[in-house]
Amino acid sequence: MRPLYGAGDVAREWPAPDLCTYRSDFRRDYARLLHCPAFRRLQGKTQLFPGAESDFFRNRLTHSLEVAQIGKSIAMRVNSAYAYFRKHPIDLDLIETAALAHDLGHPPFGHNGESALDDCMRRQGGFEGNAQTLRILARLEKKEIEPECRVGLDLTYRTLAAVLKYDKRIPLRRRKPALIKGYYRSEADLVTRIKEHVAGTAKPSELPPQGFKTIECQIMDLADDIAYSTYDLEDALKGGFVTPMSMIRAVGDDDTLDAVRRRTGLSDDQIRTVVTGLWASQLENGGQPDDDDEDRPLDTAAHIDTIFHNLAVEGTARTAFTSQMVNACVNAIAVEVDDRFPSLSRVVLRGALRDRVEVVKILTYLLVVNSPNLKSAEYRGHQIVKAIFEALAAPNGDLLLPKDYQRQLRDEPDPRERTICDFIAAMTDRYALEFFGRLYSEGPQTIFKPL
Repeated sequence: MRPLYGAGDVAREWPAPDLCTYRSDFRRDYARLLHCPAFRRLQGKTQLFPGAESDFFRNRLTHSLEVAQIGKSIAMRVNSAYAYFRKHPIDLDLIETAALAHDLGHPPFGHNGESALDDCMRRQGGFEGNAQTLRILARLEKKEIEPECRVGLDLTYRTLAAVLKYDKRIPLRRRKPALIKGYYRSEADLVTRIKEHVAGTAKPSELPPQGFKTIECQIMDLADDIAYSTYDLEDALKGGFVTPMSMIRAVGDDDTLDAVRRRTGLSDDQIRTVVTGLWASQLENGGQPDDDDEDRPLDTAAHIDTIFHNLAVEGTARTAFTSQMVNACVNAIAVEVDDRFPSLSRVVLRGALRDRVEVVKILTYLLVVNSPNLKSAEYRGHQIVKAIFEALAAPNGDLLLPKDYQRQLRDEPDPRERTICDFIAAMTDRYALEFFGRLYSEGPQTIFKPL
């Protein structure tokens, strides 16, 4: 059987000698990512709750670190559990790099900022976080000095493949408002080269039925889903936006059930089974009251209330809960090795755990995002991003951009709107608020503070 990695995997767009021969090509990629500004800015971008609300809640950086840890655990388990991977192990540096990079393209204010930028760019190729991640890594970040060398961090083709979650070119123009996941037209030729170097072909007819998605990318994607369904739920419990009983009540609501059913493909009974099973396991772990007298119903109700309350207020209870969920998911991972394309071997989360991850991820998101407290923040973030874009896209609006972006507008072939979009997408939540204040606030920042 073919090895998992070959010469094409470690090739780069702009080859350069490595003066540090003691480290692998994938370790070089890891270092380049870790030291780049786009990675540092993740600490200022919203995960589920605005970062200014509490130091407890996760941001995009801490979320990415958790995804990297889960992804690495999955890869280590696969390397030890399968004969092929014991001989040809998955590279752990590559897994970590993909996981740490997977959210680089997310704009300020999370999915609300993504929706706003996509609205602004609908006739210019749209905006999508995963497409922006590839663009940042392969073009926007600054590694090489030569002006003609726009290769971003100049990562290996296999690393770039590991963040290519959706093998679909986003059309330049579209009529329907629904966001399309994929890659931009500006990176289409690069994606072809990635496929040719990693799989040996870019022709869909010659690729596996599931298409082009590397084993590292699939592991990263599953680790991301596991983190969402576990740690976003923990944040929601801590913030009081979700309780076990509110989740149980939610699956009795027809509108909520319909939304979860459409996104998961599960039946109403399957969805209810997932939610009740999730919290039933906590009651089993918490034990039952010992009394057998007539007061037992009240004791049982109080006991259930105590266990559920502890999940919100007791850090130890939440840690035990999340640890159990992550460990169960990692142990439920299976791989279907592809003899012809080992790099495209299929990774799956099996059975009941797959259903649990999908249902909890979507249900938590619906309960939190639809809460009145977050709706106002969601609206504000959307409006701020659109207002900044409109100001910069107006005649002479480019004069509001930093000098390096003005040079990019002058020297690069990219459409003006795409460069403006790149600038806004790179903003942290705080910087977006500050920049918006400079444009529209009655008390803007000093003009001497650099952009």
